[in-house]
Amino acid sequence: MKLSSLLGHTREVLQLVRDSGKPADTLIDSFFRSHKYLGSHDRRFIAETAYGTLRHLRRCEMVALRVLGGQADGMLAEDGFLLLVVTYLLIVDRRTQVGVEDVGEGVKSGKLRQGLASILAAIPLVVEPEPNDPAVRIGLRYSFPDWMVHRFLNQYGESETEKLCESLNEQAPLTLRVNTLKTTVDECQRALKKEGIETQPTRLSPFGLLVPKRLNVFQLQTFRDGWFEVQDEGSQLLPFLLDPKPTAKVLDACAGAGGKTLELAALMKNRGEIVATDVHSTRLEELRRRTRRAGVSNVRIRQVEDVADLNDGFRDHFDVVLIDAPCSGLGTLRRNPGMKWVVTEETIREVSQKQLHILESSSSLVKPGGIVAYATCTLVREENEAVVENFLTTHPEFTLERPPLDASKFDLNAFNAGPYVKFYPHRDGTDGFFIAVARKRGTLG
Repeated sequence: MKLSSLLGHTREVLQLVRDSGKPADTLIDSFFRSHKYLGSHDRRFIAETAYGTLRHLRRCEMVALRVLGGQADGMLAEDGFLLLVVTYLLIVDRRTQVGVEDVGEGVKSGKLRQGLASILAAIPLVVEPEPNDPAVRIGLRYSFPDWMVHRFLNQYGESETEKLCESLNEQAPLTLRVNTLKTTVDECQRALKKEGIETQPTRLSPFGLLVPKRLNVFQLQTFRDGWFEVQDEGSQLLPFLLDPKPTAKVLDACAGAGGKTLELAALMKNRGEIVATDVHSTRLEELRRRTRRAGVSNVRIRQVEDVADLNDGFRDHFDVVLIDAPCSGLGTLRRNPGMKWVVTEETIREVSQKQLHILESSSSLVKPGGIVAYATCTLVREENEAVVENFLTTHPEFTLERPPLDASKFDLNAFNAGPYVKFYPHRDGTDGFFIAVARKRGTLG
């Protein structure tokens, strides 16, 4: 496909993501399903360029406006998404083969079309500012909102914040979790190699395989046979750290499509009892499909309006309650960079209130002597430590402790931040995760 057409499709995708506020991966998948004529190389260009522009959006906007003299004069409103895509290709992707004929076909503004040659020539020559304010400097360099950078700076300091923002702009690795109900890591690795897929064991997860090459693993026979799931390495570690026994009764209170539910089932060797709940029926339907493919038989799936609804039948019932809480998702920006521009300070306030409600509602479902594990894939204190501290203030029957996994299986010392466990993309190569475990006073019956 001609570059001009690819640019047009990328502009359309970028506009869809920015206008809808929905996750980029979902929208891009839907876009490709409705444009089946696009070949694999076309899809790769469109997806990578759209993601790249989203990752570097603030920087691209700044450069584009400087080239236009700070006066868009209506051009950005009409052709802004195309100009941002081209700016990304020229200043970040460092492409040199983007000419007037490639861009001109998609330009609607006559004024922009007339000056297109000089604009394209000027974009790579823009001298980007280096403000003294570290929040503004980091925000411009790595394209993050100022408010978000301020929060990172307050929590992590300037050096760590810069490393964190840089890593959040990188493409997330493709990692698989091997389904140990059906196979072993070595056997799955050999089977993938027969399908032409080279992998290597993950550094942290004992069940993980890293796929260095980007590809559609969902069409592989090993996937159809239920031998693996696509799952971030940090996400794989959470159920592992909880070390659920085969006889345990476990609640996955915010199960979603069930990535962690399936891992819990494998860790428990398809024994015991897992209750997986969520408020979204479509996610639970996907979980049902995944349990069948994975050969999981110890999961009971229930849709709820509120976790508090479980109190009637499950008070003091569970040995382990896992709350993979709904959150702002800032730890997953490598996968959904558009969320940088959707999440706001108000989002943080609202979601932290919901998180506290879920944690409080779930606490009565834990047996005396049992544990509640609160986890998020975000990076800000308001959704992490603050929620746990607020909960403990009003629930003195719970005490923070390290995850119960035997230290001989996994050395947590490098990941402990006080009483909490944290994983970071710039340090650990995973999505950003926060984990807190609290035990309820009493003895397990």
